[in-house]
This record gives sequence, C-alpha cells and structure tokens, in this order.
Amino acid sequence: MAGFRLPSSGLRALRPEAFGVDPSGERMARIRRSPHFRDGVFQNPGGAARTRPSGSMLEFAKIFFDKDARPRRSPKGTVPVHPTTYADLARPPAGGLRLTWMGHSSILAEIDGHRVLFDPVWGERCSPFPFVGPKRLHPVPLPLAALGPVDVVVISHDHYDHLDMPTIKALAGTDTIFAVPLGVGGHLEHWGVSADRLRELDWHETTKVGGLTLTATPARHFCGRGLRNTQHTLWASWAVASGEHRIYHSGDTGYFEGFADIGAEHGPFDATMIQVGAYSDFWPDIHMTPDEGVRAHLDLQGGDPTAGVMLPIHWGTFNLAPHPWAEPGEWMMRATHKAGVTLAAPRCGEPFEPASVPPVTPWWREVAEAPAGGWPTWPPVASEAGDTAVV
Repeated sequence: MAGFRLPSSGLRALRPEAFGVDPSGERMARIRRSPHFRDGVFQNPGGAARTRPSGSMLEFAKIFFDKDARPRRSPKGTVPVHPTTYADLARPPAGGLRLTWMGHSSILAEIDGHRVLFDPVWGERCSPFPFVGPKRLHPVPLPLAALGPVDVVVISHDHYDHLDMPTIKALAGTDTIFAVPLGVGGHLEHWGVSADRLRELDWHETTKVGGLTLTATPARHFCGRGLRNTQHTLWASWAVASGEHRIYHSGDTGYFEGFADIGAEHGPFDATMIQVGAYSDFWPDIHMTPDEGVRAHLDLQGGDPTAGVMLPIHWGTFNLAPHPWAEPGEWMMRATHKAGVTLAAPRCGEPFEPASVPPVTPWWREVAEAPAGGWPTWPPVASEAGDTAVV
C-alpha cells in the first residue's frame, strides 16, 4: 500500500513520513504500462492471492493471543548473535561467494568482489512509528556504519519488515545503487535517494551494476505501507549473477509453479535465500511454510537436491505470526534432511561460504521454550525425518 488520501493539505502534512508516497507522473504511467498491472492493481502469478487473513478475525485473535501458546512465539532468553566485525568481512571469501544473514530477510552477499545488501532492516521496529509495532527480538550483529561499502542495495517490496525508512535514509548518504521493484523508487526518492541511483524494475527486467546482473523475478505477495492498499508498487524476488556465481533471494512469497521457470532461466543457484517464516493457515497464499520453501528451492535448482545451499530467511527476528518462534528452524532441519537438500543455519551475523560445509547448529534451542517431549534428536533418526516439527 502506498499510503492513504487525506481530505486537506493540512491533514496530509500529518501523514507519517515512513508511509512514503503514492507513485505519480511518469512512474505511475510506467506502472500502467506493465503487463502485470491490470484492473488498477498489480496481479499475482498463479491467480488472485488472499492478502488478508482468511476466516474470522475473532478466530485469529484467539490463536494469536492464546495465553498458553503466546510464550512460545518469542525467545525466553538472549538470542545468540555472532559478533560480526568489519575485519571479518574485509577478508575476501576464499571461494568468491560469502553470505551473512543479518536477521529476518536482511542478507549481505559478497559475490566475486561485489557486495549486495538485500532488504536491509536495521530499525528497532518494523512499523511506521518508533513506539509501536513488532519489535526486534535480537540486536543487529553490527552497526550499519560498520558494514563497509555496498555496491547495490536490493529491495524485494515495500512492507516495513523489508523496507525500513531509517536504514534507507542512512544508506542514502552513501554512493550505493538501489535496485527495487517497479513503483518502490518513489518511497526512496521521498527519503533522500537521488533518482540517478535508482534501478526500478518490472518482473523479468534486468540491470547491471559493475560485474553483476540483477533480475527482478516474480513473487506471489502484495504491497503496502499506509492505511489503504492501492497495490501500486510491485513485489519481487531477485536473481543475481556474476561471471562465476548465481544467487536467489525470494523476498516474501507464497508457493507457485513459477519457481521452476525462474530456475530454468536464471539458475541453478549456488545459494537460495528462501522465506520460510511468518506462515499461517490464515494467509497461505502469500508466505511459505518450510516444506513449501524446500519445494521452491528444488524447483529453482531444476529438481536437483545436491545443487546449491538453502538459507532460510524471514524468521527469528520479529514476531509476525502465530507459530512458535523456533518452529521454522526445527521444521527446516527436518524438511531439508528428508529432501536431501543442503541447509545453512548460521547464527545471525555468522558469515559462511556456500562452497564449504555450511553451519547447521540448532542454536535457537538455547533460548526457545522446549516442547513437552523435549527437543528431537539431531540428526533425526529415520522415523523422525519426515515429521513436521511443532515446538
């Protein structure tokens, strides 16, 4: 949602800056020319997707605020965070590709001498207001200023847990390029990013930054920052390629058959970063479960479970859904094990190279409330390998 309309200029002045702006002028004209914009809104692949909770809000509220389940939706102790330093990141990756999960969907990808920062959110809350909204459950692993130069910032869509105004304002003072989906550039310009540093793409469009090729690819989601969802800014996943490596960031998405097409055109990938958290039966069309995330990874890799590494994202940092906080991690371990997919499960801030043996340590068990029967054995025995983890 790109904002809401207020009846007078005086009231419009009270609109929070974090809402951003509605697309207008040539930007809006370009949106209307998009083959994915129809009947006044952007359309999802695979048909219409439910963007609001299905079922009654009373039923949802009962589950979300259940006094027995609610404690499991947050860590009970201090989340372990790897103390990343600039010195860690200053050493070039031996194999040319290194990923550092900064929490939620924020990833620093170092790829053959270039640095790509996906969906950077350094703010304390994913909200237009500093005093209300989902609050960070762990600190960022290092200050944004200590991250060092970034060649390109990639944004998947304009929701607050992916497009953070304070973070963008801080990066606006650098010389980085911003690659964003169609329509999202208006928000960034409003917050101080110059138009000449924007690369605003529709699905299947490509831009080059240095030695990298970045392509906006389809996703099954929606947009929104204000009080009225106009569906006038696009959402996207991203394929990024150098001469030697290929990586994929899913943004937010429900499962759809188009993953196989993305993989056929842009893969296989050395690493996929796949959304597997904040899922719910109340919104099955717009977020994936871990099982669906593994299926998407396999589609992107042409069905080959030995191709590339899967890094789960969009979990652990903010409380955005009714499921237990640790469930995505537990469920991912079993789903990838069953499918024969190589999982990377680093602590937040822990750099790793996909070409090496990636870290898979259930670190979340240190601070999560254990299930009634205790934590399952890891690696799982044969009888457990196919079970869905519910913690």
